[in-house]
Amino acid sequence: SVLFMFYVSQNDLGLDTTEKDLLLSLVHRPLELQYKYGNLSKGECKPGYAEAKMTSIYPKFSKPAPMFLDPNFKRLSKIISYLPPFGVRTQEKIIDHILQATKRYSLGSELDSISCKKCIIIGNGGILFNKSLGSQINQYDVVVRLNEAPVAGFEKDVGSKTTMRITYPEGAIQKPERYEKSSLFVLSAFKPMDFKWLRLMVFKEKLRSMEGFWKSVARVVPREPEDIRILNPYFIQEAAFKFIGFPNNNGLMGRGNIPTLGTVAITMALHSCDEVAVAGFGYDMNTPHVPLHYYEKLMMSAIKESWTHNISKEKEFLRKLVKGGIIRDLTNGI
Repeated sequence: SVLFMFYVSQNDLGLDTTEKDLLLSLVHRPLELQYKYGNLSKGECKPGYAEAKMTSIYPKFSKPAPMFLDPNFKRLSKIISYLPPFGVRTQEKIIDHILQATKRYSLGSELDSISCKKCIIIGNGGILFNKSLGSQINQYDVVVRLNEAPVAGFEKDVGSKTTMRITYPEGAIQKPERYEKSSLFVLSAFKPMDFKWLRLMVFKEKLRSMEGFWKSVARVVPREPEDIRILNPYFIQEAAFKFIGFPNNNGLMGRGNIPTLGTVAITMALHSCDEVAVAGFGYDMNTPHVPLHYYEKLMMSAIKESWTHNISKEKEFLRKLVKGGIIRDLTNGI
């Protein structure tokens, strides 16, 4: 009866054919999904699931967007006209130089060959503490960690597997001995300076000054060039302007228009993975005496509303993803 009412009412809305088709596709989509994935056994990977779900909420979402920049990055029209953090304009030469040294531009042959990928993004929230999710996290094909969040000593809660660690100069691990032995080091660049820093790290050159950074940065990344990648900045752009609806500000970084790294990583995973889960996400400002991160004593009250991020708008977007069944939140913090 609801469907019948829908058909009748849409004819009274004065919609054009395209809009009607779109509305109809949204009505049919959940039934299609139930039919397509209903007979898979429990826990089996659902091919194309994240994309199908995403398209039902964001009809313009289209999957093709390479995870990392490769030597043909100049063909990516969406990023070539924007300055960092939303694109690569003015940084083409330095990126070329870095990519010539890294020589690899994918997850690696083993992961590339998996036809259905389950990915999990591990946030750094205190909500992960004492949840004993480690063994569940280790079962994912791709485990993404952010910034300097440690693994050693916290395996019971956060797992021991790291496929990649996405970071930027100020967020990178500073002590070389704390790096995992076999994960990809992925730069998410927020400013031109970040590419200069990465070039020094790739070519193992000395960082002479901290000027241009907002706090001290790693001076060494103990990784071979072939284990280093540059995250496609399209994910920052898409998360900010298409999904969250931040002010475009003529494509420049401005007050409250930069998504957090966690949301950027989730956006990347929606393009690259068949199923996407998260854990350790969600800051609750109403609980000031709860630990901010799973690995330190700093309390929630230490976090201030940031100049660059708009946490409440971002939360709305992430809630939409969880509610729509697009991503699964293992710690129920979003």
